[in-house]
This record gives sequence, C-alpha cells and structure tokens, in this order.
Amino acid sequence: MSNIVVLPILIPVLAGALLILLVKRHRIQRFMSGLSAIATLAASLYLAVYVYNNGGIATLELGTWSAPFGIVMVADLLSVTVVAVSSLVGVCCLFFAFRTLHPERERYYFHPLFFFLITGVNGAALTGDIFNMFVFFEVMLLSSYALIVIGGTKFQLRESFKYAIINIFASMLFLAGIAYLYGITGTLNMAHIAERIDGLEETGALPVVAIVFFIVFAMKGALFPLYFWLPRAYYGAPIAITALFGGLLTKVGVYAIIRTYTLIFTQDVAFTHHFLILLIAGFTMLLGVLGAVSSFDLKKILSYHIISQLGYIVIGIGLFTPLALAGTIFYYFHHIFVKTSLLLFSGVVERITGTTDLKKTGGILKTHPSLAWLFLIPALSIAGIPPLSGFFGKFALVLESLQEASYLIAFVAMFVGLLTLFSMLKIFINAFWGEQKHSNKQGETPIMDVLAPVLPLVFLTITIGVGAQWSFGFSMEIAEQLLDPSIYIDSVLKE
Repeated sequence: MSNIVVLPILIPVLAGALLILLVKRHRIQRFMSGLSAIATLAASLYLAVYVYNNGGIATLELGTWSAPFGIVMVADLLSVTVVAVSSLVGVCCLFFAFRTLHPERERYYFHPLFFFLITGVNGAALTGDIFNMFVFFEVMLLSSYALIVIGGTKFQLRESFKYAIINIFASMLFLAGIAYLYGITGTLNMAHIAERIDGLEETGALPVVAIVFFIVFAMKGALFPLYFWLPRAYYGAPIAITALFGGLLTKVGVYAIIRTYTLIFTQDVAFTHHFLILLIAGFTMLLGVLGAVSSFDLKKILSYHIISQLGYIVIGIGLFTPLALAGTIFYYFHHIFVKTSLLLFSGVVERITGTTDLKKTGGILKTHPSLAWLFLIPALSIAGIPPLSGFFGKFALVLESLQEASYLIAFVAMFVGLLTLFSMLKIFINAFWGEQKHSNKQGETPIMDVLAPVLPLVFLTITIGVGAQWSFGFSMEIAEQLLDPSIYIDSVLKE
C-alpha cells in the first residue's frame, strides 16, 4: 500500500515526458495536461488521507535496498499536506494559464516544464534522502529557469539570468553542505543522519554545516539578505507562472528549513534557531514590506509581500515551541492559498485594464464588482484581519513570541502587519475604488472564465480561517510530529 507514496511524483514526471512528444498538438496537449494535473491532485489527496488514517507516516523503500542504504520516500503529515496543497495550486494555475497564456508561449514547452516543476516540488517534499532533495530541487529549478523566460522579452532574459546565477551558486553550496554532512555522519539518509548526529560526542563542525544549509535554503526561499532577485524575476513572467512560483517555489526552500531544522540541526538551538533564524525573520519581514509599501505596481507589491510573509513563516522555527511551530505550519499553507490567489487576481486586473500600474487603474469596482470583492478577501486575510486565515497564524506567532520574551520580533510582526494592511488598502483604493480609468469597452471584458480557477483558493482561505479550530488543530498535530524526531527516525529505519 505504501507504493502510493511515489504516485504524486510518478504521475507528473510521466506526464511531462509524454507532453514533450505532444508539443505540436495544442488541443491534445491541453487535454492531457488538465487530466494529468487532476490525476496528480487525486493521488496526492488520497495519499494525505491514507497517511492521516494510518499512523501519520508512511515510507517506501525503492529497489531491494533497505534504509539507510537504499533510497527511501517518506510521507509524514507535513510532506503529504505540502504535496496535496502544491498539486491543488498546480491545477488552479494550469487552468488559469489555459485562459491567459498565449498559444505561442505554450508551444515553448510550457506544459512539460510545468509538470517537471511539480515533480520537483512533490519530490523534494517526499524524499527521505538529503542528496535526492538536492536532485529534486534541481529538477524544480531547471524547469523554473525555462518557465521564467517563456515569452523571451529582454526584461525576462535579463532577470532570469540573475535568478539562474543566484540559484546555481546556491546549488553549489548545497552540494558542499551535503559533502560536509556526509563527511561527519557517513550517510545521506536524513533519518540516519539525525540518529548519528544524536550519538556524536563532538559536534564542533555541525554549527558551520547548519549555517551553510541555512544560507542555501534562504537563497532558494528568498529570505534576507538573499531575496533581491525575487521581485524583478517574478515580475517579468506571465502571471500564471508568477502565481505558481509565488505560491510554491519559495515555499520549497522554507519546507527544507522546517525539515532539516527540526530533524537534523537541533544541537545548538540557542544560536541557530533563537538567534540566527529569528534575526533573519525580522529583517525579512521588515524589508519585504517596505519594498511593498514603496511600490506602486500591483505585481511588484505582491512580489515584495512574498518576501515579507516568508519572514512570518520562519518565526515559528526560530521560537521552536509547539505553538510557534504550529503557527508556522498554519501560516505556511495559508500563504500558499492567499498569495497564489492574489497574484492570479492581478492577472485578471491586467486582462481588464491592460496594466498593473496602480497610477493607470481605478474604478474596477464599478464594472467588475465580483472581482473587487473577491480580491478583498485574500487581501484582508494576508493583512491578518479576523476571522480570515492570516489572523490565526499571526496571532499564534505573536502570542508565542511574547510568551517566549521575544518582544522585538513580536513588535516587528505587528508593525509589519499594519504596513501590510496599508499596502493592501492602497491596491484596493487605487485599482478598484475611485474614478474609472479604463474604457467602457474594457469594462465589458468577460472575466468569469479566469475567476473560476481562483475560486477554490479563495474558498480555502475562508474555510481554514472560519474553521480554525480544526485547521489549527491539524497544524498542532504536524508540529508535535516534527518536534518528536524519533517518530520519523523509527519509521524510516524500522527500529
């Protein structure tokens, strides 16, 4: 039964390979893409339900080699939820792309690259081996390099070059960190690494290795001070691709931090978690939101908010308590839903007005009220207004910061929340409120076909907020599983 662990990886990789052969058959390609994305989502949801109902963790040893010598896939509560949510976001962005991406751009292998990216995301979440995590990261990043230049404008090529360089450098550091870790522990299996590190008498080099890994994941996750590539790189890509990146790509880096800093690097929590991660979290939140406040373009504001909100997510890892980590988990998934939907809404605004420059937009509320009010839901949610989902994640993180006497990070989180609300209201007032700046003909632009793929994300934003008792309780279950590494180690090594 554990063979189902590999399905969320196997389906997209096979779909990507098949779609390379169908690249000149536009309609068949779309049909196969839609079918494969739904199949990946169905397999991911089934895996999540199976794992939840069968002890909270499932493993699969590939080939005839048992762990720690062979490759093992591990599906625990965190990884299956990441896979299920990623597959759902993939479906929403793909169907949005069907309605917005120019057919000429689709011919540049958009569909195969889309599925290879999903393969990388799902694989990085499910692997139990640190080197295979590197491999899946590379699958994801190579796909993203190609996706980000689809369209081939001069701006895209320039920004994608920076994006590629910074990620190639991060990948080289990743390999160096893996070599260091292998040199210390003699294994690449993450459960085995954790077990061997726990038995080491001398851990002198481990803080250095921990910092190397944190730099790697911070580069890929766009944390301070390594976020500078993100706003412009994401700005140039077609909006369906930007939304996919905003929702998923940076989260994979943060997922890797959560995984390694709860399982492997837990020897010097006072330095790595309480000092380093909290310091980075504070600066990431503050500088990200200042970038958003100073921008006057819808896509740029939302891109800077990706950075700012990543700061919130890592606060809980820095505090490293059950409630704080639950807040991180809750905020992690809330942000995927909210950020993807906001970026897709910006694409709808651009479809109506032809621009995302807030100085050239206004009055969309008069011609497209449904869009305006739907936009307001994730906008208020990301600002932390109750009873929407953003409130509960922020509340848990701020409350635990105060309880742990981390008053400065609590103050920064609340201050950034106010600036986030300000920037969201700036978008609403300039794009949706006030004088109509688009023509009457533009005001008749149909949008229901592009709103439909966004609705599930808005619905989930409301649901996990209104149903916070259940959704936050589930986050607590994930946090408690993460804070007891013996569950993961024993399941993988069969001890």
